[in-house]
Amino acid sequence: MDNNKKVMRKLRLQVQISVDGCIAGPNNEMDWTVWDDKYIKYVNDIAESVDTIIMGRKMVDEFISHWSSRMNKSDDPWNAFAKKMIEIPKVVFTKTINKSRWINTDIATGDLKDEITKLKNQNGGDIIVYGGVSFDSSLIKEKLIDEFYLFVNPIAIGNGKPIFKDLEEIQRFTLIESIRFDCGLVLLHYEVKKN
Repeated sequence: MDNNKKVMRKLRLQVQISVDGCIAGPNNEMDWTVWDDKYIKYVNDIAESVDTIIMGRKMVDEFISHWSSRMNKSDDPWNAFAKKMIEIPKVVFTKTINKSRWINTDIATGDLKDEITKLKNQNGGDIIVYGGVSFDSSLIKEKLIDEFYLFVNPIAIGNGKPIFKDLEEIQRFTLIESIRFDCGLVLLHYEVKKN
């Protein structure tokens, strides 16, 4: 066995999703999502194993302002997670800007597959994607996600924004674990089956 063989970093998608496969309402509403203390601990644990966050350009402003506003509130149950979201280095994928105006954030402007492959080949922990909808869909379509953490909410939206709609062929997954949370969420943790 070759102990010098480099192991590629995995790209993980962590997302709250409805039972009908949507990650946001028609106007990007997220007020239907639920969570509890066990869920907060679980997503904190996921964040411990990653050292890069990626997201699309449309998501970054909202993401950074949201977590920045929560990281200094000691009574906020999301406080520790918010600090991680600001401290972990981020890469924003965009074709419209070439210089970051956010702290701890780099810009990727090249081909999606090439940029993701470059990130996966770097040394470090795994990579996590937090979206948004079109960016997640592009990563899924291009088969760039290695693991899915789908937190299924006990709700159907009907006309929300799905992330699996752009598939051009069937993708198969292996279930790694499933967890039921008291708030009604069910985690489905999948690994993508390689051919």
